[in-house]
Amino acid sequence: MPTHSPLPAGEDVTVYVANRIGFIELDRPKALNALSTGMIRTMRAALDQWRDDADVLAIVVRSANPRAFCAGGDIRFLYDAHRRGDRDALDTFFIGEYRLNHAIFTYPKPYIALMNGIVMGGGMGISQGAYRTGGLRVVTTSTRMAMPETRIGLFPDVGVGWFLARTPGAIGRYLAVTGESLGPADALYAGLADAYIEDDALPTLIERLKTEVFERGADIVNCVAREAAAYKVVPTPDTSPIADARALIDRHFALPDVAQIIASLDAEGDCANADWAEQIGGVLRERSPLAMALSLEVVTRAEGTMADCLRRDLDLTRSTFERGDVSEGIRARIIDKDNRPTWHFARIEDVPAEYVAGMFESPWPANEHPLRDLVG
Repeated sequence: MPTHSPLPAGEDVTVYVANRIGFIELDRPKALNALSTGMIRTMRAALDQWRDDADVLAIVVRSANPRAFCAGGDIRFLYDAHRRGDRDALDTFFIGEYRLNHAIFTYPKPYIALMNGIVMGGGMGISQGAYRTGGLRVVTTSTRMAMPETRIGLFPDVGVGWFLARTPGAIGRYLAVTGESLGPADALYAGLADAYIEDDALPTLIERLKTEVFERGADIVNCVAREAAAYKVVPTPDTSPIADARALIDRHFALPDVAQIIASLDAEGDCANADWAEQIGGVLRERSPLAMALSLEVVTRAEGTMADCLRRDLDLTRSTFERGDVSEGIRARIIDKDNRPTWHFARIEDVPAEYVAGMFESPWPANEHPLRDLVG
C-alpha cells in the first residue's frame, strides 16, 4: 500500500486520503463552515500535496454539517480586521482564498463537490471550479445556493462572476444583483450544478467511494454520477422557479444598468407579472446601490480568464472596504442586526458611473499584483 506524507493538521477542516481519493471535510458547524484563513491554508496545502501524488485519483470536498456545505467567508473576521485598520489581514485572507479558488479551477484531477444545505459566497468559490476539472458539482435536497453579497454591500467575488457570466440568458446578471437563492432544480437549470442526489443518500455514496475499486479519476466521477442517476429532483430543472421566471429575468436584467432594470420592473404593467416585478423591485431596494452597480459590472467584465477575474476581485476587495459599503453592510446585517444600513448612495440613480469605474482601478502595478502569476 502506498504511503503518504503527513497532511497538515487543520482546525475546522479535516483532510485525508482514503481509497485513492483525497477527502476534504469542512467541520465548523457553529459558523456554518464559513472559511477562515486557517481552513483556506489547510485546503490549499492538501491540494498541493495531492496534485502530483499518483495514488490520489480525485478529490471530494464535503461538509460534516447537515445544515451547510459552506456559508461563505468569515465575515466577522473581515469586519473586525477592517475596523482595526488591519489591511494585511484582509489582503492575506482574500489572496489565500482566491489562490485556492484558482487552484481548484485549474486542478489536474477530478474535483467533486457535494453541496448540501447552504452554499453561499466562499462556498461557491470552493465548489464551482469542479466544472473545469472533469469533476462534478452535486446538489442535494437541502441545497440553497446564492451569492447574496449585495445585501451586505459586497459583490460576487471568489471568481463566481466567471460562472455567472456563462449562465443562460440574463440569469447571471439577475443572481449577481439580487443575491436571490437557488434550490437544487434552479441550480441545475442555471448551469451551476451538474448532478442531484438526496441528502439521505450521501452516507451510502461516501461509503461506496471508500470501498469500490477505482483505477482512474474518471471511475470515481462515474461512480458519483451513477449513484446520483437514481434520484430525480422535484421540480425538474425546466419547471423550476428560475426556469418559470426566465423570460422575465431576460426581459429586465439584460438591460445595461441597474437603474434601467429597476425602472423596467416598476413599469411592468401585465397583471400576470406585476407581483413578481414588485417582489424583485423590493429586493433591489434593500440592496446596496453601489454594490449592485459593481456586481453587474463584475459579470459584464467576466469574459476573460478566471485568473483575470480573480485579480479584479482582489482589486475590488480593497476598494469596497476602503470606499464602498461592505463594512456598513456587515454592521447592519450581521453585527448589530438593525437592518438599517446607511449606504454611500441612497438610490441607484445617485451612483455615478465614474465612481463605479474608479472602484475597479487596481491599487497595485501589474508587475506587483499579488495574483500576477495566476494563469488560466
